[in-house]
Amino acid sequence: MVNKIAAAPLRAPFTREEQAPLVRLLDVNLSLGGPPILKDIRLDLTPGEFVCVIGPSGCGKTTLLRLLAGLFQPSDGRIFFNGKELKGPTQDISVVFQDYGKALLPWRTAAGNVSLALEAARLPKAERGPIIADLLRKTGLERHADKYPGQMSGGMQQRLQIARCLAQNPSLLLMDEPFGALDAMTRQGLQDELLEILAATGATAFFVTHDLEEAIYLSDRVVGLLPHPGRVAEVFEVDLPRPRHQLETRESPEFLRLRRELTRFITAAEA
Repeated sequence: MVNKIAAAPLRAPFTREEQAPLVRLLDVNLSLGGPPILKDIRLDLTPGEFVCVIGPSGCGKTTLLRLLAGLFQPSDGRIFFNGKELKGPTQDISVVFQDYGKALLPWRTAAGNVSLALEAARLPKAERGPIIADLLRKTGLERHADKYPGQMSGGMQQRLQIARCLAQNPSLLLMDEPFGALDAMTRQGLQDELLEILAATGATAFFVTHDLEEAIYLSDRVVGLLPHPGRVAEVFEVDLPRPRHQLETRESPEFLRLRRELTRFITAAEA
């Protein structure tokens, strides 16, 4: 695992204005047979961008993620992915869930769990081995290929779930509080490992979290949702240099300013 206080790696810079969005939500509303859950959502995600979403419980963060995964369809409005309207799940979009224990197949080894995504893509067996080995190496699990999930720590299981998702070679990685159940030191190590993986793959990340410091540390932008119905209220630009460092970045004046702003937002939203 990456040193917990090591610098997170530098990702290739991007200029949002010069790129066509990977994802575009246009006036998206969602109701599931009752009051509206999401209303008038307008949001673009740029290729290679890391976006976190925060908000009080019940504001629709996970529901928005499921819309982006193609698991729900908007009641009104449209969602575009790679220039085409998103009508359902696609191999180019992968989801990392918080409950890693239930996401993994306990009767398969680490290598077998990663292989599952390749099997679903009908990749010939002879071509799977090098891909599996590379993904286990990137996630720090190369020495644990033959272990079963029950023989692994929570952090290792979550890294394995990320490796399996990356086996799909997604353009968009959706993450629903993936580190929420982990202790603080494991969480920080995985934050840096995630940034390293995304730097290598160039994937866009959409990350749901309740942890305001985590949102700032990881993001290029933080989207703040208000509840009843869920709607985009504020978008916070995170102008912190990369590579980021678990100690130095969190002590910088800009990080502290952003933490105050996000705390102000959440406090007002929960009032």
